[in-house]
Amino acid sequence: MAAKKSTDYQRNYNKLKTIAETMRQEEALDIDQLIPLVEEASKAYKACQERIAAVEKVLKTVE
Repeated sequence: MAAKKSTDYQRNYNKLKTIAETMRQEEALDIDQLIPLVEEASKAYKACQERIAAVEKVLKTVE
């Protein structure tokens, strides 16, 4: 199960990096292109944050 969560985190993190790079490279993104990118980035960010919080919780129990 931990391997899947790690894979999910990596997939979402890579998605965020790809979206950020796309937004940096485009001189003028069309608003209709921007909305789905932001929505997808928001979902990926939330998934990453949830995984980080879960890992922090486990690490605190180890201390």
